[in-house]
Amino acid sequence: MNKSCCTAANIAYDDMESDHSHRLFIGCAGWGIPSALRQCFPVEGSHLERYAAVLPAVEINTSFYRSHRPATYARWRDSVPASFRFAVKIPKAITHERRLRETDETLAVFIDEVSHLDGKLGCLLVQLPPSLHYDRKIAQPFFTRMRSLTRVSVACEARHATWFSREACDMLREFDIVQVRADPLVVPLPAFSMHGDLVYLRLHGSPQMYHSSYDEAFLDRLAAEIRDYLRSGKKVWCVFDNTASGAAQPNALSLLGRFSPT
Repeated sequence: MNKSCCTAANIAYDDMESDHSHRLFIGCAGWGIPSALRQCFPVEGSHLERYAAVLPAVEINTSFYRSHRPATYARWRDSVPASFRFAVKIPKAITHERRLRETDETLAVFIDEVSHLDGKLGCLLVQLPPSLHYDRKIAQPFFTRMRSLTRVSVACEARHATWFSREACDMLREFDIVQVRADPLVVPLPAFSMHGDLVYLRLHGSPQMYHSSYDEAFLDRLAAEIRDYLRSGKKVWCVFDNTASGAAQPNALSLLGRFSPT
């Protein structure tokens, strides 16, 4: 393993460049720790406690498949440092099974559950199925309901090209919901898709989604892009979802190391 991947293990959140620790959240889709990276994390504690001692954020994906009790979210909340933040993926029952229709009750239950993360809930992720095209008559009532339940930041990972039209982007802007900037891209993101003070980057691995690791040149370019966002005053989430072959954690650690004090 590249030794530089462990550099981040010695970075306290508040020691990151400038005020980045309050606006930059680098993490993985899940808090598993590959055996090859054990030396980069503390020995003691649960997997989440060990992960959160090094990385400042995580995306909870298990919520996509099943609900978690409020007590579970509360336990996770109490297991991490004060500056740590969670993003939580909304259930597939809402996005993939009901396809945003007739979801009021399910959505309310989910929002109630995740609210037990309290101030450590940083963002909600709405990932839409590739076959779901944009329909304002469906999308607008859904996001209206969502915003009636929470003012937490929301990022939408749309995977049908129709969601990147001017109309769809304007609709999301009405609800202060940002488009996920994913890799690989569904379509080149139009300039008008950017708004607000949040950027959510979701890196699935390329060329083989969920498996491929990103090389050092890519991570250099990514760090430069993130610095530009930070200089413009934005809050940045960067989540590595290339977890299937264990690439996410070394990529996240290597990127975080690029923001250590020089």
